[in-house]
Amino acid sequence: MKQSVIKPASKTHNVTYAIRDIIVLAEEVKKSGKELLYLNIGDPNVYDFVTPKHVIEATYKAMLENKNGYAPSSGIKPAIDAIVRDAERKGITNILDVFITTGASEAIEICLTALLNPGENFLMPTPGYPLYTAVQSKLELVPNPYYLDEANGWQPDIEDIKSKINDKTRAIVLINPNNPTGSICKKEILLQIIDLALEHNLVIIADEIYDKLIFGDKEFISIASLNQEVACITFSGLSKNYVAPGFRLGWGVVSGNRAVLSDYIDAINKLLRARVSANHPEQYSIIAALDGDQSHLTDVNNRLKNRLAITMNKLATIPGISLVRPDGAFYAFPSIDVEDDAHFCKELLKETGVVVVPGSGFGQKPGSHHFRIVILPPEEVLNKAFDRIAEFYAKYKS
Repeated sequence: MKQSVIKPASKTHNVTYAIRDIIVLAEEVKKSGKELLYLNIGDPNVYDFVTPKHVIEATYKAMLENKNGYAPSSGIKPAIDAIVRDAERKGITNILDVFITTGASEAIEICLTALLNPGENFLMPTPGYPLYTAVQSKLELVPNPYYLDEANGWQPDIEDIKSKINDKTRAIVLINPNNPTGSICKKEILLQIIDLALEHNLVIIADEIYDKLIFGDKEFISIASLNQEVACITFSGLSKNYVAPGFRLGWGVVSGNRAVLSDYIDAINKLLRARVSANHPEQYSIIAALDGDQSHLTDVNNRLKNRLAITMNKLATIPGISLVRPDGAFYAFPSIDVEDDAHFCKELLKETGVVVVPGSGFGQKPGSHHFRIVILPPEEVLNKAFDRIAEFYAKYKS
C-alpha cells in the first residue's frame, strides 16, 4: 500500500526562530573556509564569560549527595525560598506562588498556555524575543503586536497599546530590559502599563531575565514592585545573569490579588505537574547563585560597558546606520538604510563571515529595517566585525 505524505500540524507553519535560523547559512559559509565572526547568539559562554565557580560546585555537591531523583513539580523548597528572597530584594512583596522550570522559556510557555484559548491574544512587544511568536503559533492565537518607539529610546508606545486592546486580549508581555533593543522601561511607562492591566483585567507577563545586566547608573524597576494588586508573573533564570544558559533553569514569580489569580495559579500548577519537574540537582545552584557571591556581575557589566562603547563608536562612523544606545542586557539593534534587512544580513554573512540577525526576525514597524548585534564578543572580534560591516555596507549601498 502506498503511503501518503505525513503533513505536520498547521500550527507549526509560522514557527521561526531567526536567531538560530541564520546558523544554517553560517554553517554553509563556514565550509568554504571563511572565518566567521559570531555576533548573533546571546550565549555568554560561547565567548569569554564563564559560569561562577560556586554555582557549578553547588550542582556537583547535590549530585554527589544523590539529589538525582525527581524534584517536586514546582521545584525544591530551598531554591524557591532563594527566589522569593531575590524577588523581595527587587521590591516584590505580594508573592502568591513560585515555580522552577527548564529555562525561563518553559515558564513563559506554560503560563501563556494556562491562560489563553485559541482565537485569543496577548499584547506582544515589537521588536521582541521570537519565543513569543512561536508560542503564539503553537497555541493558535491571534497576533497582537504593540510597537516600541525607537524615537523615544525604544519605550513601549502606550497609545499603540491602548489601541490594540480588545475583548480577546488576556495579557501584556513586557521584556525589560528588552531583547533585542537593550532598552530599560521607565517608571512612568511601567505605571501606565499597570493602569491598563488593571482596567482591562490583563495579566502582565514580565520577562526580566536580564535584570542584573544594567549599564552605568541606569535604573531598573521590576514592574511587580510598583503595585500589589495587579496580576503579574515575573520571569528570570540563571542563563544570563549567572552565565549558565546550558543549565536550563528559570522560574516564575506570581504576584497580585489572590482572589483574582487563584484559578489561574491552579491551572499553571496542573501543567507543571504534567511535565514532572525541572532538573533536580541543578536547582541547588539557584540557591548558590541568588544568595551567594555576586562579584562576577561587576566584572560582566564592566566588560559589557566597554564593548558597548566600541559598538557605539564604530557604528557612529558608518553613514546609513544609527543606533539608540542600549541601557541593559547585551544587545544592540541598529537601524539600517536598506530595502530588506534579511537580504542584507545574508549577503553580509556570505561576503564577510559576520553573523548578525535581521531585524525582521524580531518584528519591527513596517518600513523600518534593523539588525541585531550581540555585544558579548571580545573587543578584538567586535572591532574586526564592525570594520567588515562598514566596508561591506559601503559596497552594498553602491
